[in-house]
Amino acid sequence: MQKLLLTAVYSAVFSFFGTAQLDQSNFTGNFESIFQLLNNDTVIGANQPPSKSLLNSYMNVFYTHKNFKAGVRFESYLPRIQGYPNRFDGTGLGMRYVGYVNDFIDITIGNFYEQFGSGIMFRAYEDRSLGYDNAMDGMRVILKPYSGVQIKAVYGRQRYSFQEGKQLFSNGIVRGVDAEFRLNSIFKKMEDKKLSYTFGGSIVSKYEPDNSEELNLPENVAIFGGRTDIRFIDKKIGQIALNGEYAYKVNDPSLDNGYIFNPGHALYINGTYTRKGFGFLLSAKSTDNISFRSERDRDLQDLLINFIPPTNKTHTYNLVATLYPYATQLSGEVSYQAEMLYSLKKGSKLGGKYGTAINVNFSTTYKPMQHKTGYGLYTPERVTYKGKIFDMSDSLYWRDFNASITRKVNAKFNFILSYFNITLNNNVAKVSTDAIGNIFSHIGVLEMGYKINKKHSIRTEFQALFTQQDKGNWATAVIEYSISPHWFFSVMDQYNYGNPIENLKLHYIIGSFGYIKDSTRIMVLYGRQRAGLFCVGGVCRFVPASNGLTVSLTQSF
Repeated sequence: MQKLLLTAVYSAVFSFFGTAQLDQSNFTGNFESIFQLLNNDTVIGANQPPSKSLLNSYMNVFYTHKNFKAGVRFESYLPRIQGYPNRFDGTGLGMRYVGYVNDFIDITIGNFYEQFGSGIMFRAYEDRSLGYDNAMDGMRVILKPYSGVQIKAVYGRQRYSFQEGKQLFSNGIVRGVDAEFRLNSIFKKMEDKKLSYTFGGSIVSKYEPDNSEELNLPENVAIFGGRTDIRFIDKKIGQIALNGEYAYKVNDPSLDNGYIFNPGHALYINGTYTRKGFGFLLSAKSTDNISFRSERDRDLQDLLINFIPPTNKTHTYNLVATLYPYATQLSGEVSYQAEMLYSLKKGSKLGGKYGTAINVNFSTTYKPMQHKTGYGLYTPERVTYKGKIFDMSDSLYWRDFNASITRKVNAKFNFILSYFNITLNNNVAKVSTDAIGNIFSHIGVLEMGYKINKKHSIRTEFQALFTQQDKGNWATAVIEYSISPHWFFSVMDQYNYGNPIENLKLHYIIGSFGYIKDSTRIMVLYGRQRAGLFCVGGVCRFVPASNGLTVSLTQSF
């Protein structure tokens, strides 16, 4: 089947290439390559691979001609860079599709990415930095039969791995339908109203054969639910938005839940208020037994059909983002977040000439309460507890309070002063082998930027982390020098000066420089990288310690 599909892709593309008028055709794409040359470093536990060098390369090529579309991605892992799953190797086609689109219908055959609502029920996406790709392989149809109405249908298998230059897919089949209605577009009388309404609903199911000799496992499992988005916009008052999504999943015995027959649920709510100089966000999430995979025996991030949006701020500073990141718990969590942004007026005593921005954020996550049902694992029901929405226990998973002040002092100098207070339950969201229970940390960051002249600028970061658990205190210093529009240079030193073991009070120094010309970017790094988790949006992958050279090249066209 795959060979037939590839033949169809090639035939269609070459046919259009041969007959299309150049002024009606469009090529776009991008290229990325990461090369590593690594050394042994027994002090930090970095091992040199047998090949010494590693390489990841990708190239996307997209083609459109009138209503026709096609695309391919070539991938190469020779072998894969550190931290990527061991299922990545070889060179070949990692994605391919053909399709047709007009104002009424959008058809795609082959690989595609898609999301229903917030992703709680279905999300097929790629994050190359995480080594994550659960692209669908099959069919997608999007219909727009009427203004404000959109219907999506997907059917196929998920990409699981890339071996010997070929995509491998899940055994399970995923099917789904999503419908969304924007009332202000459907009813013309509502087009100019300040209040807008959008409603949607989805149902997604998977089919997977029963592979158990002991249990009578369901072969068809469904998740379904609805969502709403209500917005009010007024020039004087500002903008108010309220959106939420609820999903219910029928019993789905899997490795994630110990093969119990409990149902699952997810409720995600966001409320925001914004006006000039002020913004406020409140969000809440309640999930229980919501893990949904196309193969029940997989774990970690493999073959997830859905995505659980995080309810905590995404951090970017080195010590904050890499030491104690939080990974969303698929088993369930009750979490809340509040954030406020306030801008002091320009020209005021507190705001200064250019104004001052203040940001305050708080998020917390707890384990859901599980009320025993009287049944157990060895009864036919295998429904071991009952979960309720926003019913949380006193078991803390995560807490984060952070605040920052951003100020431009004059035309040349600006700074950001930040404080972070993070508590992480290492027994649940495990990030360290040296700590038990909660890790409490205080982190301070001072970032400063100075514009020397029109072309030359310098940026620095000074970070300090204090904790009595785990490996003790850390400090990080960063200095970046830029020569616009082409060159940049950087040095970062991450120092574990508070480690209780004297010979592990190590410096992790990385130096880098790069060159940018139009859409081409080349960067060279050399130094030590400590082992740890790399996380994006609550999804994490482990990156082992390394010592060596990294060269990256990106190009878009």
